[in-house]
Amino acid sequence: MANLANPTTFLAVTRRALPWLALATAALFALGLWAALLSPPDYQQGETVKIMYIHVPAAWLSSFIYVVMTAASLGTLVWRHPLADAAQKAAAPLGAGFTFICLVTGSLWGKPMWGAYWVWDARLTSVLVLFILYLGLVALWRSIEDPGRAARAAAILTLVGCVNLPIIKFSVDWWNTLHQPASVFRLGGPTIAPQLLWPLLIMALAFTLLFVVLHLMAIRNEILRRRLARLTMLAAAEGDALARRFAAGGSGA
Repeated sequence: MANLANPTTFLAVTRRALPWLALATAALFALGLWAALLSPPDYQQGETVKIMYIHVPAAWLSSFIYVVMTAASLGTLVWRHPLADAAQKAAAPLGAGFTFICLVTGSLWGKPMWGAYWVWDARLTSVLVLFILYLGLVALWRSIEDPGRAARAAAILTLVGCVNLPIIKFSVDWWNTLHQPASVFRLGGPTIAPQLLWPLLIMALAFTLLFVVLHLMAIRNEILRRRLARLTMLAAAEGDALARRFAAGGSGA
């Protein structure tokens, strides 16, 4: 694992692994969507319940990606990991995208169930705050030109924002909300029927692999972008030095 801290090694490993990961992701999505379409309707929600096969994995990833960014922030501030800031920068737009999917599908699911696309309950509001945090981090990375300063500022903001994660997780327990309590990962075991649970787990795994593929690709692109920027700066510096030498030679003549 320590060798992966070397950007060159990371690029070589991802170049070999990405095709296989992408193939596994496509296979899981095909299997998950097929199982979801064949799954029975819920006795109360009917066919509407099938929105959960998109909504729940996106909701899971919206928090999981922020955990990844929090670990990357610690890598930037504490361990000075060479790839930590690149991993954090690459994850922020993906987190915003999955959180947006979570909010949209949740609204579509909420309309027939609750009679409204949006209600200001604790879970919805805290996820909206998470979405705003993602957008703020993306904007912060774009507004600071120096990569080192941007990485430190984004890491601090990420660590401050992580207090929102337990609020999202336990909001259904701490407050009276419209969201149901945990029904998959709970001490007493899942409360969802197996016919609905297995397609959900397959889709959750497919979404997670999709994030892994997109994240690795984004980190690789960030490394290559930084190398190109560094080479461009070196070429510009050499060009300036060469121009000064020519100018000095011409004035001496």
